[in-house]
Amino acid sequence: MPSNPAMLAGRKVIVTGGAGFVGSHLCEALVELGADVISLDDLSAGKQSNVALFKGRNNFRFAEMDVCADNAAMRELFAGVDTVFHNAASKKNICLDNPQRDLEVNAGGALNLLRHAMDAGVRKFVHASTGSVYGEPQIFPTTEDHPLAPVSYYGVSKLAGERYVDVFHRLYGLDTTILRYFHVYGPRQESNEFGGVVSIFLRRITEGKNPVVFGHGEQVRSFTYVKDLVAANIAAATDPAATGEAYNVASGIRVTINDLAKGMLEILDPQGKLQVEHGDPLIGDIMEFDVANAKIREQLGMTFEQDFWGTLRSALQDKDAFLGYAASQAAG
Repeated sequence: MPSNPAMLAGRKVIVTGGAGFVGSHLCEALVELGADVISLDDLSAGKQSNVALFKGRNNFRFAEMDVCADNAAMRELFAGVDTVFHNAASKKNICLDNPQRDLEVNAGGALNLLRHAMDAGVRKFVHASTGSVYGEPQIFPTTEDHPLAPVSYYGVSKLAGERYVDVFHRLYGLDTTILRYFHVYGPRQESNEFGGVVSIFLRRITEGKNPVVFGHGEQVRSFTYVKDLVAANIAAATDPAATGEAYNVASGIRVTINDLAKGMLEILDPQGKLQVEHGDPLIGDIMEFDVANAKIREQLGMTFEQDFWGTLRSALQDKDAFLGYAASQAAG
């Protein structure tokens, strides 16, 4: 039986990190599908402005709550829930500043939500993970069978979250799916130091500052459009083939950080007033990504946006939407 998004209509779902970048796009799609959507977010990274567009809909509600909360309010929230889309996370850049909190959120938060899901009789648990669980790739293209050897606190904590998901599937029969995200871009992406490289470059260029590339800049990234992640989440939640599986959610597009910076300057600074700067390399930064997506394409019928520069150029035409996170921060 293939994916059937219509089955989510009328079903109660929780999106953790629902006021964040990916989570808000997922909430928006689920609201349009007719699901009864609860956006759970502690607003440590997410913003109310990200969900303002559909906040007045009668099938959407916002719950300000930490994914680590284990209390009556969390139990009440889970009552009658059909599907959990767990997208809340401690971001990669945060892990160096506070590895303890990184572990609490990415591992402990996942465990907490899984326990509540089991207690509430949740039908499906879709878990957002990351390509960082592979560490420095040794096999190209990198499939889901690649050894899991993370080289950052973030990768370790996210892998721990994956392991808890696996345990709940294998020991208790919870229907779970793991989605490993790669270098997502699109509107509402965080543009502060904890955000994605595309929005960070956009913010600096918009402010008249040179984009800063850490290290030599020949690091390769596999950029994936945010709408594709939404489609992958919905497919994982509604296609029985996804039960107990882990998937790479990556477009297969390969762009170096140098080319990204230069290309964005061509789009946003045609007069050539700015130039690429280079800073010190980041600890744990992975140099090469060549990610296989055959499994999710073949099993779930996923297709991926391949026109990176076209979608990026189109998205950048509305800088306010792309930089909505930073704008709301400045206004608040």
